[in-house]
Amino acid sequence: MALDKNVRINRDITADEIRLVGVKGEALGIVKLAEAFSQAEELDTDLVEIAPKATPPVCRLMDFGKYKYAQSKQMHAARMKQKNVQVKEIKFRPGTDDGDYNIKLRKIIAFLTVGDKVKVTLRFRGREITFQQLGLALLKRVEADLLDYAVVEQFPKMEGRQMVMVLQPHKNPKAKNKAKSDAVSKEKEVEEKQ
Repeated sequence: MALDKNVRINRDITADEIRLVGVKGEALGIVKLAEAFSQAEELDTDLVEIAPKATPPVCRLMDFGKYKYAQSKQMHAARMKQKNVQVKEIKFRPGTDDGDYNIKLRKIIAFLTVGDKVKVTLRFRGREITFQQLGLALLKRVEADLLDYAVVEQFPKMEGRQMVMVLQPHKNPKAKNKAKSDAVSKEKEVEEKQ
């Protein structure tokens, strides 16, 4: 039961009759508002309107202060568990040498092991744009080299004068092993066809 900040409590409730829910969640039926207030005072709880648009409105007996505190603790715990995934970018050129390629590959692996996504960008300058197949081959090589660490979220596509591919880390080890076995089987199929 999520309560917003504009929830009506105790004397703020204006309906004549309400559907009352007890402290433990049990339905107590439709009662007059004055009777609900007296029950709330007897139990030393608050009367909280949880469904104002229902006919009659639904109200619950609860300790509102404790409830708000528990809700804020739950929201804080949920925020702490939330992983902030960042997208890191690594740039290549069609003529990237093996030494530079290996350094950039290690950097991509470092990003993926931390849990970040990686946007691999291949920038074309001048007449390099006519050799898009070289760029595609380079991105396929990156994909093949990172099979143990990542899956392709967005396959290579042209965006202006650059080719972009997005990689995301494997969510679990089973997926990593499955991806590796799928790639090996695809390679065998290609070799058999040739």
